Amino acid sequence: MIPDFQSIMLPLLKAFKEGEEITSKELREKMVIHFKISEKEQKEKIPSGKQYLYYNRVAWAISYLKMAELIFSPSRATYKLTEDGLKLLKDPPEKITIAFLKKFENFSKNRNPEKDHSIEEDNHISEKTPDELIEIGYKQIKNDLSMQLLNQIKDCSPYFLEKLVIDLLIKMGYGGSEIENGQITSKSADEGIDGIIKEDKLGLDKIYIQAKRWEPNVGRPEIQKFVGALHGKRAKKGIFITTSTFSKEAYEYAKNLDVAVILIDGKDLAYHMIENELGVSLKQTYKLYNIDTDYFIEE
Repeated sequence: MIPDFQSIMLPLLKAFKEGEEITSKELREKMVIHFKISEKEQKEKIPSGKQYLYYNRVAWAISYLKMAELIFSPSRATYKLTEDGLKLLKDPPEKITIAFLKKFENFSKNRNPEKDHSIEEDNHISEKTPDELIEIGYKQIKNDLSMQLLNQIKDCSPYFLEKLVIDLLIKMGYGGSEIENGQITSKSADEGIDGIIKEDKLGLDKIYIQAKRWEPNVGRPEIQKFVGALHGKRAKKGIFITTSTFSKEAYEYAKNLDVAVILIDGKDLAYHMIENELGVSLKQTYKLYNIDTDYFIEE
């Protein structure tokens, strides 16, 4: 039987040794052995049919341990214990659950970057209507998926992020929604520009793109360099996208320019991907109904 992702978290953490780096593939293999997941179970898929169930649950376990900062990713698709993770393993609990992870200061912040406390478990949950509970659940799923998307992006190469950004803008309607209207610039001559996309199908204007797969904040100096690159192209519009966040100074600087520069941080990038169905697949559809009062009117 394939365990739920909360049951996977502690054995997965115990799979690490101090200073050891383990790939996501190796972690999946270790969990198959630990839980004795049969070959038949390994082929079982989630309802959408897009991914193996055990693969999906191990990925979520990794994602939640990263949110609690018990593990981190030093390089693509590779993980390592943090100091907190090492400390926890010296006196481990019987089980790691979401409730347990809430003891770690950064977990809630990483899980819900907007600090929407209505998403967290509520002692007065019984006071909420079913419609409110659906909204709360939807927000939680969206936030969790956003974090998982960002973790996935950070495991990929910088080149993949540049391609992803072009794909996203095409999905959003730029370039007349035609993929040939977007391009990644050559590394040997990018001059601070990672990609270019036509604003419309006819290509009456171009939008220049910078994409950074970073962990630290992007500050004002990086935006200034990007603006300099735009001026070099005599461009009027640019989009700077990062997997991390922007500093306050970066936002303030971008507001007062003679060119239009849009800043998209990691959270917004993930949300745009979900809204435009890029890198995600439909998991389930629920239909909600109201009473059709007109039907019950007797003539």
